[in-house]
Amino acid sequence: MINRSIFKAYDVRGLYPQEVNEEAIRAIGQALAEILPEGEVVIAHDGRHGSPTLANTISEEIVTTGSKLNKNFKTIFVGLATTPMYYFLVNHFRAVGGAMITASHNPKEYNGVKPVRAGAIRVSSEELLAYLDKHGL
Repeated sequence: MINRSIFKAYDVRGLYPQEVNEEAIRAIGQALAEILPEGEVVIAHDGRHGSPTLANTISEEIVTTGSKLNKNFKTIFVGLATTPMYYFLVNHFRAVGGAMITASHNPKEYNGVKPVRAGAIRVSSEELLAYLDKHGL
């Protein structure tokens, strides 16, 4: 079961890997594949330990789940980036959304994800939690 306390007002953040881990990131990737329309999705990460692995995980999950839903997703994997760069790139590529693996200002023991839709408009925690509840995750 995924710890609901990691879902904050503007993003998902928690201790890595106790709370934010591959299981949680896979579920968030599945939710994004259902929430977003098909198209290109920007994936970026910060320099925290574990961020590259979590970025790969969410990228793979969006594409895999999308194909199960008959949606064609392509990821634009930009790698190491700042959050403002990520938001810029979502708009620059006219992507349908994105996922930035970061815990922002939190200490290095934390990690998380900032999911957005087109225009770098955030995907709410309520939407993500509704997906988890619907699928018993």
